[in-house]
Amino acid sequence: MNNIIDKFTDATLTQMRESHTYRTMRHIESPEAAHVMLRDANGISSEQFLLASNSYLDLADVPELKQAMADAVLKWGTGSGGARLTTGNKTPHVELEAEIARFKGEEAAITFNTGYMANVGTISALCGKGDYIFSDELNHASIIDGIRLSRAKCFVYKHNNMADLERVILEAKADAREQAAKIDADFRGMIVTDAVFSMDGDLANLPELLKIAKAHEVLLMIDEAHATGVLGKTGRGLAEHYGCEHADVTVGTLSKAVAAEGGFVAGKQKLIDFLRNKSRSFIFTTAMAPAVAAAALNNLKFIEAHPERVQQLRGNVDFFCESLRREGLNVATSPSAIIPIVIGDEAKAMQISATLQEHGILIPAIRYPTVAKGSARLRASLMATHTHEELRLAAKNIAEAIKF
Repeated sequence: MNNIIDKFTDATLTQMRESHTYRTMRHIESPEAAHVMLRDANGISSEQFLLASNSYLDLADVPELKQAMADAVLKWGTGSGGARLTTGNKTPHVELEAEIARFKGEEAAITFNTGYMANVGTISALCGKGDYIFSDELNHASIIDGIRLSRAKCFVYKHNNMADLERVILEAKADAREQAAKIDADFRGMIVTDAVFSMDGDLANLPELLKIAKAHEVLLMIDEAHATGVLGKTGRGLAEHYGCEHADVTVGTLSKAVAAEGGFVAGKQKLIDFLRNKSRSFIFTTAMAPAVAAAALNNLKFIEAHPERVQQLRGNVDFFCESLRREGLNVATSPSAIIPIVIGDEAKAMQISATLQEHGILIPAIRYPTVAKGSARLRASLMATHTHEELRLAAKNIAEAIKF
């Protein structure tokens, strides 16, 4: 048989193996929680202390929340049966969007099946050919793909560098005049940034971004995938953290701290009406299962009723960062739940991760192309339910594995 597929795959796969960037999947055979059961390639299972989950508040295995989702399946069935604009719009979807808007302090909200679809669909709906987008150089792939689909002209600014952002906005305005595509009064632009940058754990400077957006009369969109449920005293996100106004467009996910599935956009009612009519990733897809929407709704209400989980997470981050420093590692205190431990070499990072797994600590190595070549790292992400003793021992093991 002529294996034509080999021409498309073999060279790339070989190169990835040689450069230590080839990826495989782990087999976890228990619910997402602070401790999980991991099955290796030989079929042997071991308990692992999970230091790599985006389920920051550890809600995925809470008995009352699991029971609520089970009840929702019995009430609403296993699927939605249609797109939201045909027959798929069920009561849980409507109630979830109302709760998101209330939780985020916005007029309205719209949900998508994934956070990725929320970013792609929102950016490509709001911006098109002739428009200008200003994107932080470390933005998530879903933002980058949304920009590409929009066909807007993209100007990338240096990470969290507000002076460089202003420079590219002025450059874009000059470009618009030169091309005679727009005049200043009709100039349409949008700043897009992650709220929490997923590989470094640092935060966008929302107060300064708001000033710049207002001064240049451009929209501001932030992606709060790693901020919702994490930042602010009650987990409401970046605006609560800084005590400032909201961005024009706030995107988020329901699959991380909220521990369900789906994405959302929150903002003015007109924005939500616009996306409902123009966002292709909302219009042309079957709605998320209503039981999933019900689960996200219940989990979000749980977060609102238990702000102590958010505060426990913050305390764990501070404690873990200090524990790593006491073990001799150069780690700054993270403002989010993500703590990068930069190793550099891809092969070494993989070896350290494998050693830690042998000691019952699951913390994968993050490599190119997720991060730049030569900046491979262990990406620790914490849960509210990790204990200080567990974190202290993990820090000791991590330091020993790095120094070995």
